[in-house]
Amino acid sequence: MAVTAQIGLVGLGTMGAALALNIAEKGFGIAVWNRTGAVTEEFHRDAGPLADRITPCATLADLVAALPEPRAIILMVPAGQPVDDQIAALRPLLAADDLIIDAGNANFHDTNRRSEEAAVQGPRFLGMGVSGGEEGARHGPSIMGGGAEADWLRVAPILEAIAARYDDIPCATRMGEGGAGHFVKAVHNGIEYADMQMIAEVYGIMRDGMGMSAAAIAPVFRGWNEGILKSYLIEISAEVAAATDPVTGAAMLDVILDKAGQKGTGRWTVIEAQHLSAPIPVIEAAVAARNTSARLEERQLGEAMFGPAPSPLPPGTLTPEVLEEAMIAGKILCYAQGFAMIAAAGPAFGWSLPLPEIARVWRAGCIIRSAMLNDMAEALEDDPERNLMRAGFFAEHLRHSVPPLRAVVAAGALNGLAVPALSAGLAWFDQMRTARSTANMIQGQRDFFGAHGFDRVDGGPGKHGPWGAHQG
Repeated sequence: MAVTAQIGLVGLGTMGAALALNIAEKGFGIAVWNRTGAVTEEFHRDAGPLADRITPCATLADLVAALPEPRAIILMVPAGQPVDDQIAALRPLLAADDLIIDAGNANFHDTNRRSEEAAVQGPRFLGMGVSGGEEGARHGPSIMGGGAEADWLRVAPILEAIAARYDDIPCATRMGEGGAGHFVKAVHNGIEYADMQMIAEVYGIMRDGMGMSAAAIAPVFRGWNEGILKSYLIEISAEVAAATDPVTGAAMLDVILDKAGQKGTGRWTVIEAQHLSAPIPVIEAAVAARNTSARLEERQLGEAMFGPAPSPLPPGTLTPEVLEEAMIAGKILCYAQGFAMIAAAGPAFGWSLPLPEIARVWRAGCIIRSAMLNDMAEALEDDPERNLMRAGFFAEHLRHSVPPLRAVVAAGALNGLAVPALSAGLAWFDQMRTARSTANMIQGQRDFFGAHGFDRVDGGPGKHGPWGAHQG
């Protein structure tokens, strides 16, 4: 006999279907609806032993009727206008205390707006970042909630039950009001872009600079996954490098076209960082690198005109061990930038973002899950206002790993091997460890052409330079 539905879900695409099965598998009854009725029927038919916990609905009205009051309905529809359209369709069918949960990759500004509209018009609204891809949605994602605490607590038992677990602690936490959850998810995705780009860069050095085959690169990544770089992305990079194409028998990497796709969340992170005056150059470089990769014909014309990079590297220039240390430095600097951006968002949007809890939520289930995150959580717990690069554990690693990072960036620059994200991390590190920067020249220039004024190092008078007659 079917179990009474406790929660609803709209949208049975890849992620929605996986999440619905996860909810059912954890013992909760779920009512589901998809715009195409055949998809709903097929999903229920293929659910196997979980079908008894799933109530397929032919209409939205049927979905609402299948749920006990106050109702909770998860939206798993494409971000943007489709979410607004779905809310508009549900609103006449729901009571003011019912709850709509947007679990898609929404722009957090949209989530803020929808939360404000819900406060006036109802029903209630919760934004929820979900990371982990299809596998995570099905077996345990990382969940980042945003909205009123009372609304989070209403559905927390279900969300915590379906979330990934680290040391038996669910990776599901409320981040704050309104769009806080989707904001944290966007920064997560920005870090994901950067992590992937840095891995691609060291892969490129091994492939083009050191003449290593994909099959030879795979065990290098596997070895790295046994140390501090242990992470989901390093793990799957080893698998990707080891795979062969079932059609040609060649290395799978050698038949994949080098044009990287994206869904825009990394771009949102970069745009928002500029508004917050929060420097995240590693993430910015990674987003730019994806955009550049899409310009395949231009890159081919460039190589035809200027010639290929003068690789391979001179023998002994770099080793896998040096690349590993460079990756350690790059990863620490990238995450330090990401958490600093999250910290800057708190006062800007009136959120009390729990930095240690964010690190803990990312420890399992999500794409950037990494052995480092446990140490990051401890460092942020100890001093949430201190940049991670200055926390004892990470500062010590940087002392050892920045020289190898410098060697990798230098070798890339001298031999025409592009390492934009690693280069950006090194440049940011050098800026952040320079007490007397060169911005005094910029202030002098600004005062010369625009009379913008400046502060003096001695604190004395003289807000303008002696070049007043030349200003124009």
